[in-house]
Amino acid sequence: MSNHNPGGICEELTFSGFFATHAKTLRNYLYYKFGDAAQAEDVTQDAFIKLWENCASVPPEKAKSFLYTVANNSSLNKIAHQKVVLEYNKNKSVPRVNDESPDFIMEEEQFKIKLQNAIAGLSEAQRTAFLLNRIEGKKYHEIAEILDISIKAVEKRISGALSELRKQIDNFR
Repeated sequence: MSNHNPGGICEELTFSGFFATHAKTLRNYLYYKFGDAAQAEDVTQDAFIKLWENCASVPPEKAKSFLYTVANNSSLNKIAHQKVVLEYNKNKSVPRVNDESPDFIMEEEQFKIKLQNAIAGLSEAQRTAFLLNRIEGKKYHEIAEILDISIKAVEKRISGALSELRKQIDNFR
């Protein structure tokens, strides 16, 4: 912390502003990748800690890229464990009490399981881009920046995801 670089990311006000701007987006990105909010929060904090520890060697214009690279590498190290967690959560059933007919409830549960399986069956790249767009509401250029890919690559991933989901859902009927 003695390496404060005036105007750089090491400056506390600059760093806290950078954190405020990027923490939620990074956490959501990791949540889609992990499927676990607590773990996404942990990896987000770890990534910002690494950025702070390396702030003297990271130019401000490269800070976002550094942050996402660190977070992505960390997620790749934990992906095998997360697949087990996602599989467990996907198969866990929650009892419901409501006024709807048993047939409707059963059909809704079957559809929900089918949709979760279809989303889980997408490639990691397609699933991440699709969820960032459809759930988080990110625009293609924002997703391209987060994932460090071209806008065309984002379009292709989302198009492929939609195509695959349509196939899976149509086969369900």
